Amino acid sequence: MTNILIMKNIYLITTLTVLVLGVGTTLVSKLVSTRQANTQYDNAILISKSDVNDDQVFYQQRGIAIKGTDTVAYFTEGKAVKGDKKYSYQWGNTTWWFKNEQNRDLFAQNPEKYAPQFGGFCAWAVSQNYTAPIDPQAWTIVDGKLYLNYNKSIQKTWSQDIQGNIIKGHRNWPNLLAGLQN
Repeated sequence: MTNILIMKNIYLITTLTVLVLGVGTTLVSKLVSTRQANTQYDNAILISKSDVNDDQVFYQQRGIAIKGTDTVAYFTEGKAVKGDKKYSYQWGNTTWWFKNEQNRDLFAQNPEKYAPQFGGFCAWAVSQNYTAPIDPQAWTIVDGKLYLNYNKSIQKTWSQDIQGNIIKGHRNWPNLLAGLQN
């Protein structure tokens, strides 16, 4: 039971099974419905509930946000830049990697400014009322907010109605978030 207490608020999602480890609970297996249920993903996806704000959930792979990409670099360099684990920062039960100490410190001062929208899940998927992993190279900044997509092809589709998809995403996110937190 001690190990379960240490691992509170961590959710491991594989293609169709959710294993929930929480305070005072045992392992629970539950079927996840997804629009892409027939798609196989190579890596497990970790979803982490933030201790900072209970409404935040972040997409992670292998415990690292945005597949190790420096989220600040999207804003400062206008491109996806691989982070380095020696410049890591823990926020929202998620590890974020940065290119350098300066970017890490900028994030630490204001993580909400740099963290991707919709918990870092694919913005197109959220606009369509489901979640999907992302490709760090498929990104857009709109009105100072970072949006990630599954791949560049999906990003192209999402870009055909950015404002409409953002509105739909914000409408869908609360229910998707609630499903991720359960």
